[in-house]
Amino acid sequence: MRILAIGEAMIELAPSVDSASGLYRAGLAGDTLNTAYYLRGCCSTDWHVGFLTRLGVDSQSEHLKQFVSGLGIDMPEIPPHPNRIPGLYMITLDKGERSFSYWRETSAARTLMSEPEAVSLAISTAEVVYLSGITLAILSPQGRADLLGLVSKSGARLAFDPNYRPGLWADPRTARSAFMKAASLCDFVLPSFDDERALFGDTDPDVTGHRYGEAGAREVVVKNGAEPGLVWQGGTVTGFTVQNMVNAVDTTSAGDSFNAGYLSARLRGDDVKRAVTAAQALAAEVVSHHGALVPLEILKARLPNF
Repeated sequence: MRILAIGEAMIELAPSVDSASGLYRAGLAGDTLNTAYYLRGCCSTDWHVGFLTRLGVDSQSEHLKQFVSGLGIDMPEIPPHPNRIPGLYMITLDKGERSFSYWRETSAARTLMSEPEAVSLAISTAEVVYLSGITLAILSPQGRADLLGLVSKSGARLAFDPNYRPGLWADPRTARSAFMKAASLCDFVLPSFDDERALFGDTDPDVTGHRYGEAGAREVVVKNGAEPGLVWQGGTVTGFTVQNMVNAVDTTSAGDSFNAGYLSARLRGDDVKRAVTAAQALAAEVVSHHGALVPLEILKARLPNF
């Protein structure tokens, strides 16, 4: 199995464990990179997990490239941008819930589709492509259309987390159109209900599941925080409740890690119930630690099936 996540890698500034100190520690993250990271931990060693982005020629870009490659995640070659750098974000925590401040206007990843031949080559070797609403949001309208066109032409299975961030979109209507277009190409859509309620006005997770399913998605997994979620498959709805209640210290990668746990289980043939159980266990452990990327050795020690 060859899985390719596409998106933006960023420098993360997260509060130190002693948050009262006012100190922050630097890390690397980004929603699709987070999922690629946890996919690499979930998947067997004979599966290939890749991460496609665009970087610059600066020292932070080189550090990011070495970090990702060192995790066993493939990084397809994309010509670096001569004068753009990775974006940066800062996490602010309030009782485990996070908010973000971003500095990403000059991010090299925004120009990914300026290298269409390299992107096409990377996608052509993938069996599964994973991207998010943030991936689509940072691209130009033409770049967005070109990327979805390349995925469709490749024949790869598409997994998509809408991950709506209002500040990245020109207006809600543009975001709605992009999400529904992506969903029409998908094998898996993995939305969070809070985002769907904000963007589409959905009244409950069932509305979300049916809307994406009727658009063409084969399987829709509606995450709903601590509340019941559901899986929609061809008109059949399977509800699920949260089984791993924990005192979260940092929910930064809750959805990203859930997606990795679910996708890896479904791609290796597990049924929906087992996939949800695996996804919830991974997400519960991840939110018990600070930062987007919890060391894999910690997860391996705490999760018997990881």
